[in-house]
Amino acid sequence: MRLRPLVTAVAVTAALVVTPASAAPAGRVLGYVANNGGGVSVIDTATNAVSQTIVDSGGSSPYMAAVAFDGTRGYVTNSVQNTLTVIDTPTNTVDKSIPVGSHPAGVAVAPGGGFVYVTNYADGTVSVVDTATLTVTATVTVGQNPDGVVVTRDGTAVYVTHDVVGPSKVSVIDTTSNTVAGTINVGSTPTAVAASADGTRMYVVNKGSDDISAIDVATRTVVGTAKVGFVPHGIALSPNGTRAYVTNSEFDSVSVVDLTAMTELQKIVVGDRPISVALTPDGASAYVTNFNSNTVSIIDTASNTVTGSIAVGQRPVGIAINFVPPAASKLVGGTAQLQLRLLGFTVRSLDATLTDKHTGAPIAGQQVVFRTVKGNPLCTATTNSSGKATCDANVSLLVGLSTLLQGFTASYAGNNEHGGASAHGYITLL
Repeated sequence: MRLRPLVTAVAVTAALVVTPASAAPAGRVLGYVANNGGGVSVIDTATNAVSQTIVDSGGSSPYMAAVAFDGTRGYVTNSVQNTLTVIDTPTNTVDKSIPVGSHPAGVAVAPGGGFVYVTNYADGTVSVVDTATLTVTATVTVGQNPDGVVVTRDGTAVYVTHDVVGPSKVSVIDTTSNTVAGTINVGSTPTAVAASADGTRMYVVNKGSDDISAIDVATRTVVGTAKVGFVPHGIALSPNGTRAYVTNSEFDSVSVVDLTAMTELQKIVVGDRPISVALTPDGASAYVTNFNSNTVSIIDTASNTVTGSIAVGQRPVGIAINFVPPAASKLVGGTAQLQLRLLGFTVRSLDATLTDKHTGAPIAGQQVVFRTVKGNPLCTATTNSSGKATCDANVSLLVGLSTLLQGFTASYAGNNEHGGASAHGYITLL
């Protein structure tokens, strides 16, 4: 969804990971807001607050945002630097900036996460990025002003809108050959496009004709049209496929559309110049970026009312919401000393160091439990600013010298941000 006029650039943003073995912490549902004025705001939907801002020094004027199907990577187009920022979402760190075409706008991730498709607005192409190598492996010429993009559920085709004034079209790319397999006529000046969860429909926002077009994927024909507000821009669909939420950028509202009847049910007033909208995975809430308000409006989809507003960066444009699993953590055990006592043993300086596996950063303030290799409890300690947990343990003679000399185990249960981990350490006689 290309904004016109495009705003000036400032420094950029973006950020994503995987989970370790343990008692399966729940993870988080995070929203990623691309601020055209710089940076990606990360919203924790449990608190509806910005938990951090990700900045990519190699990108400028971030535009749209997408998150891979498993939540472990985020992708943000940078329209001035002509790059695609890759974010490791569990850690919210930038992994790479990939050169793409001129003025990249839309971004979509294929089912399974193998490829990312980027529309390059200024040169009429789509860049195909292989997520295994994080390189552009193909460039598809599609025509003037490619903007919105989405991949079909089966991954066989990519639908691309063209932000051209007057009656326009949607290009369909065959992902096997990476060539345009056909075009579909839609309304005037199409921007965003969204796919139904069952894969049977595509819904295109036509900002010039103030409506949305429903496309049948099997026949590649328009099978319905619904009028919305003035200059619509973004669209998101409810998980059950019955509703669409469409931002009306010059009406400061969101239209709720019944997709069965293809009729507008109501308009919800939001912030100034709403651009994009995304729903939580359960469909309970919709989040709307307000370009001129520098905010995100929160809509309760049960009542279709605005329940809150979140201050984000300057000129928010794209938004993506996804479940993000805990980041993988790493625990390394040290060496403790065993001292004999009259009625037992003392194990001194049991220690283990906890770090983020992706970044290597220490994880502070977390509890580490120490046990013998047979499971006898030793002690529990909290990691310090260096990620190190240390404690001493007095042990009964019943545990046995041979057991203690086999070493110890250290374990971290994990939480929503970091997965669990375990390690083996050594015990030596003083």
